Amino acid sequence: MIAAGLILLAVGALDLARSRLTGVRLGIVLVLLGGALLPLAAWAGAAAWWFAAVAAAAGWAATTSTREPTRWGLWPAAVLGLVTAVAVALIGVREGQGPLERIWPIESPLGVVSLDLAVALVGSLVFLVESGNVIVRASLRGGVVAAAATNALRGGRLIGPLERILVFALTLTGAFTLLAAVLAAKGIVRFPEISRDDEGGDRAEYFLVGSLVSWVVALAAAFLVWWGSAA
Repeated sequence: MIAAGLILLAVGALDLARSRLTGVRLGIVLVLLGGALLPLAAWAGAAAWWFAAVAAAAGWAATTSTREPTRWGLWPAAVLGLVTAVAVALIGVREGQGPLERIWPIESPLGVVSLDLAVALVGSLVFLVESGNVIVRASLRGGVVAAAATNALRGGRLIGPLERILVFALTLTGAFTLLAAVLAAKGIVRFPEISRDDEGGDRAEYFLVGSLVSWVVALAAAFLVWWGSAA
């Protein structure tokens, strides 16, 4: 499970960095980040998996963009989902979790949280912030449509991450009634803007496709964590 968590953490941190930095500064930040996290991964007995996570992040960077859709579409997200699912299937919660295990597990209102589970939770949350936006953007047809709809439906880049984190947290805690209320509230709030859509239906497409893909990403992350913790 720690392998999947590290992969999501590496990809999510990469997207957060490259959404704000470019060129040499981006390279410096990524090198420093990778170097800082390597000792922590080694302390958790997962140094080899950190190198695998860095390789997965490099492949993600080569096939996706934080600014516009690429010719690869949703294939990188599908491959990443498959890789993390295989990682969870092959490596659940480990019995030995390295030297760091001595201060773990910790107690929480939902029960005992192992080190592997904590890494998976942190990795999922970091991934949902900006990498979720990358996946949603890749699902929309044509950059012109996406740009026009984005101007009409402002705040999507901020609402999306918050929404995914809420869906992720409410799903893991089993608060399905509250989850349904949150999803319904988004449709109600956006309805006045969507009702003023033009003949092309760009706003409706942007809202429906973007929202559904965003929810699927959050639910998939929640399922991955639940599956790994239950294995």
